Order: sequence, then C-alpha cells, then structure tokens
Amino acid sequence: MPRMSEKNNFVYLTVSLVVLLLAGALVDQFQSKLGPHILQALTVITLASGIIGFRSSRLWFRTGIGFMVSVLVVVLLGVFLDVSGMSYLHLLVLALFYAWATWLAARQVLFTGPIDGNKIVGAICIYLLIGLIWAMAYLFIVQAVPGAFNGLEQLVWYENFADVAYYSFVTLTTLGYGDISPVMPVARFLVYMEAIVGVFYMAILVASLIGIRTSALHSDND
Repeated sequence: MPRMSEKNNFVYLTVSLVVLLLAGALVDQFQSKLGPHILQALTVITLASGIIGFRSSRLWFRTGIGFMVSVLVVVLLGVFLDVSGMSYLHLLVLALFYAWATWLAARQVLFTGPIDGNKIVGAICIYLLIGLIWAMAYLFIVQAVPGAFNGLEQLVWYENFADVAYYSFVTLTTLGYGDISPVMPVARFLVYMEAIVGVFYMAILVASLIGIRTSALHSDND
C-alpha cells in the first residue's frame, strides 16, 4: 500500500472510520469482555492514523514509537476512567478527540491548496466525524438521564455505542426510521440540529467542493 501522505490520508481515514463503525456493530453482535477495550483502541488508532497525515499538524506522535505510545496512553486512560466510575469524563475526552480531528481535517480540506480527489474524500470523512461527535453527545444524555430516548436503555456508554452510532447517522442523513426517538427536550434539540447540519453540509459544502473541482478540470482541459 502507498505510504500515507497529504495526497491520500483521507482515504486511510475513511477506511478506518468504516472499520470502527463495523467493529462497533460486531462487538454489539458478539459481546465479550474485551469488546469495549477493542472498540476504544480502534477509536484512538482510527483518529491518530488520520491525523498523522495532516501537514498542518506537526505532532510528536508522527513517529512510529510516538504513535504507539499515544495510543497506549489514551487506551489506558479510558480504562482507568471507566474503572473509576468517571465514564462521563471518558465520553468528554472522546468527544474532544473527535472534534480535534474534525478541525484538523477541515483545515486541510478548506484552507490548503486546490481541490483534489483526496479533499473530496476528506469532506466525507468530516461528515462521518460529525456523526460520531453527535453520537458522543447522545451517549452522554442516555447514560445521564433515564428515558431520554425511546428505544435506548440507560447503560454504560460502550454498551450503547453501536445503537447510538446507528441512530446518529440515521438522523444525520434524515432517514428517520423511528425505532429510536428522543423524548427529553435537550435530546430533541440535538436531534433536529444534527439533521439540519447533515442536510446543509451535504447540500452546500460537499456540492461546492465537487463543483470547484469540476470547474478546475474543465479549465485545465481548455
């Protein structure tokens, strides 16, 4: 496989995000004691793998040893927070991590150089990250408030990850199957805000990037 760089980093990140979501579904389907830790490790590896390829991020863990150390530290921190009963703080750390990755990706997509195929894939990556950020918010509410959502039980966050990720992306894409629905007012607010962001993101940002890329190709051919 080609070495990760600014010309293909979003391809790697897209694949990693899809693998993470698939792993969440498999962990939920085939439950085991190691499942939550595997899911957490994949979360960190996914985001770190994508961040490594960003030119704008001169981070110490861009080396192989730094990468492994950073993954290990974050995984151990998550285990400690869960064992200590500080799962809310763990969710906050994950949400901030997703938001950080989204910001770095957005900087490369929107503010560096001409639009190419990798940046269009990057726009899709940001879309997936937005869905995961909202999923963290839903997990926080579900764990903190019983009955905040119909169809979701009040469980530790990693036991609800697959269901909440599914609901978040169903909302982001405005499919609205109805098997899970918000009851609490704050939950309803987050849900319709996610739907609005999802619609406008795909309609405006991604369409604009594709339009700019198409115009550039036509200009090069003339």
